[in-house]
Amino acid sequence: MIRRVRPAAVSQSNQLQQENINVKKLTLAALIAGSFAVTAHAQSNVTIYGIVDAGIVRETGGAAGSVTKVTSGIGSQSRLGFRGTEDLGNGLSAIFTLESGYKLDDGTVDSTGTLFNRQAFVGLSSKTLGTLTLGRQYNPLYNALSKIADPFGAGYAGSAKNLFPAGGVNTRVSNAIVYTTPKWSGFYVEGMYALGEQSGDNTAGRLFSVGFNYTQGPLNASLVYNNRNNDVAATGTTPAANRDDGKNTLLAVNYDFKVVKVFAAFERDKGLNSSPIPVTNAFGYAVAPRASLEADDALLGVQVPVGDTGGTVIASWMNKNDKTANNQDARQWAVGYTQALSKRTSAYIAYAKIDNKNGAGYTVGNNNEVGSGDTGFNLGIRHTF
Repeated sequence: MIRRVRPAAVSQSNQLQQENINVKKLTLAALIAGSFAVTAHAQSNVTIYGIVDAGIVRETGGAAGSVTKVTSGIGSQSRLGFRGTEDLGNGLSAIFTLESGYKLDDGTVDSTGTLFNRQAFVGLSSKTLGTLTLGRQYNPLYNALSKIADPFGAGYAGSAKNLFPAGGVNTRVSNAIVYTTPKWSGFYVEGMYALGEQSGDNTAGRLFSVGFNYTQGPLNASLVYNNRNNDVAATGTTPAANRDDGKNTLLAVNYDFKVVKVFAAFERDKGLNSSPIPVTNAFGYAVAPRASLEADDALLGVQVPVGDTGGTVIASWMNKNDKTANNQDARQWAVGYTQALSKRTSAYIAYAKIDNKNGAGYTVGNNNEVGSGDTGFNLGIRHTF
């Protein structure tokens, strides 16, 4: 006897089979989505960035005479950098930065023999615990000077670096350990300790710096203490050299009133290498200028936006008060103008003049160069990417 299957039963069986297939598809899709989620969670994010800055510089007043040149990095040093992060979960990320400076005027690297001369560090960053990094990094003293104190941002002819001590390890430090706390209502602390790495003496050549910072709304402020050990460990038959520490204490403030942004800074420098002269004897004196072992530096400045044109007028006045018997004081006044051409590109013009007293030898430079005379003029263009 042949048993016939009714159409309704066949339809119900096909429906069950289709539902099983759909369940399997959904399960497979969920597994694939989960796999992608895990991959995305651990995925690294690397950014390539940089600055292309060049212009015409005119310097006068130096012993070698006036000079006109095409210069790279007048407002901000030309650079190429790589910045990366990887989400490790639970608010923790791995981070790194590799940044190299170059000269746009001739295409050479900014520092011969060093690939990532500007920054080279790796570390961990936590939303709740702060950030810890190891490598070549900015000194908190320079961060406060360039980002908070100086309306010229440590660039152009009006750079605060012309009178404030910002050369060498006062800008970037190798072999450095930096810890930055999270922000608490706009307040955070930044600390650096750099090893001197001299055999036989763990303190020789070391540097430490700590900055107490506040940034919220229109107010930005920073108080930084920087201490540089100038000792040299013994090597072979050469005995150790014990020297005084170089100490810098900087208070920097700016406040944005919208119609004008006001800047002010005061720094106390004391000890060896606390206030070096950028150029040994730029003006050809019979007796070369002497680096001060005790000095006070002061700055007042403004940024004034020009309506909605994208233009900004910049001006500053600085004073170096040498408190030693040499009394080699110096004053600088500077004025500049930047014009935004787009979100990434701007044109600029700047002029600065230094008045040296009693054989002082300070020069008008810019972000990339220390300068050769007591006056400087800039005209250039800057692009970021």
